[in-house]
Amino acid sequence: MPSQAIQFTPAWPHGDIEPVFPDVFLVTGTNKVQHEGTNIQTSRNMTIIRNGVELTLINTVRLNEEGLKALDQLGRVAHIVRIGAFHGRDDAFYRNQYPNAQLWVLKGMTYENGLKPTRELVPEGDMPFPGCSLFVFETSNLPEGVLYVDREGGMLISCDSIQNITATDQFYSPETAKSFQDQGLVKPANISSIWLGATHTKVSDFDRLLKTISFRHLITSHGQPLLNTAYEQVAATAKRVFS
Repeated sequence: MPSQAIQFTPAWPHGDIEPVFPDVFLVTGTNKVQHEGTNIQTSRNMTIIRNGVELTLINTVRLNEEGLKALDQLGRVAHIVRIGAFHGRDDAFYRNQYPNAQLWVLKGMTYENGLKPTRELVPEGDMPFPGCSLFVFETSNLPEGVLYVDREGGMLISCDSIQNITATDQFYSPETAKSFQDQGLVKPANISSIWLGATHTKVSDFDRLLKTISFRHLITSHGQPLLNTAYEQVAATAKRVFS
């Protein structure tokens, strides 16, 4: 359980918890960062997987009091999962809010605030719920993975590695929305040039992903769920980006 001295990220504006599939939910909220002196405000998503009464939170987004009540009505928060190097700012809040929940992270992940994980996510290892497996980007300079969930014909849950920003939403600042359009970051099933520049992930990882995992849907931390044609669109993006 984190120390009370840890300063939690505020509960910035967010939407309602919405169902994507039975026992699979998504909530979109605000994200604010500063990069090289520039304020950047985008949206980000938290995915919620329900297994019986247990809830797993992936790519956490802090909810306000009303949002937490809605979350608690879905079930009991039992697992908190971090799969992206640049996410996790709200993990400490949820560990404090739900001290019995297990915090799962990829090997090599740490927290500047001193938060200590309780479980390590490794391929072929234990997972927070049944029908879940982990793919790790082995060539990335920073820890990054995606989860495969064996439901609804197969779904990927990604963090920053694959995004599906088909339109900027109400949680973007006007300046950031324009910047994303100008940089070509508003694309379906996109492999972001910013993420690639930071992680130097090679095409071999995406080749391995597409050869070893068959999936229909993509739920990502940035953008809308991509349903039914996710595999084909991710394959087309990888071909375009790494050509």
